[in-house]
Amino acid sequence: MSEVDPRAAVSAGARIGQNVRIGAFAMVGDGVELGDECVLEPHAVVRGPARIGRKNVFDSFCSVGGDPQDLKFGGERTELIVGDANRFREFCTVSRGTTQGGGATRIGNDNLFMAYSHVAHDCIVGSHTVFANGATLAGHVVIEDFVNVGAFSPVHQFCRVGRYAYVGACTVITQDVPPFSRVVTERETKCYGVNTVGLERRGFDRARLETIERAFRFLLRSKLNTTQALEQIRAQLNGSPDVRELVEFIESAKRGLHK
Repeated sequence: MSEVDPRAAVSAGARIGQNVRIGAFAMVGDGVELGDECVLEPHAVVRGPARIGRKNVFDSFCSVGGDPQDLKFGGERTELIVGDANRFREFCTVSRGTTQGGGATRIGNDNLFMAYSHVAHDCIVGSHTVFANGATLAGHVVIEDFVNVGAFSPVHQFCRVGRYAYVGACTVITQDVPPFSRVVTERETKCYGVNTVGLERRGFDRARLETIERAFRFLLRSKLNTTQALEQIRAQLNGSPDVRELVEFIESAKRGLHK
């Protein structure tokens, strides 16, 4: 027996399986086939035409089965096909296909789509994949089984990502990714000195800023390593509470220091 909150909006043209739970203000659109034991949390949206398998969970404010974000789309009948036991977290979006791309977006089984991830029109996603927060597929992308797509990583249209591949966070994919590989955009995060404007706005006077800037010159612009720089900072600037805070912070770092 399915449980549908009276405040939910379920189209008369939708087909609901057994033991489905639909929360308050969730919406199930026309042409949706929702398999047994699916869960729509409050405010989740599933539009059709869509064929959804069993035990899928749609968290609040996700929007699955919406129109493709393609300027050529003119309202043609296209669909979304989803397997079993997938989880679509908050604000995740999945688009239906286009007629030019075969008419369907397809998703396999046991996939996790974290918050704000996006699957565009005509994509094919295999099974047992993980899309971290903000991972984004453009149209016509193929993601094979057991792939991990890192946070805020966009995949360009028509690209393929092979089985068991790992795409690191903030990595831009513009070509195919081989199976079993690890791909990460090379990036270097650097410290460029003192947040002078921000500190001035917080009331730091010129003398206080100059002391902090001297400490950062030892850290960033001398040829000393971090240990040697801290020794010099202690020797020359130890009377400043700000400098003591800086030194204590660096000495307690467990993941290294951006320099």
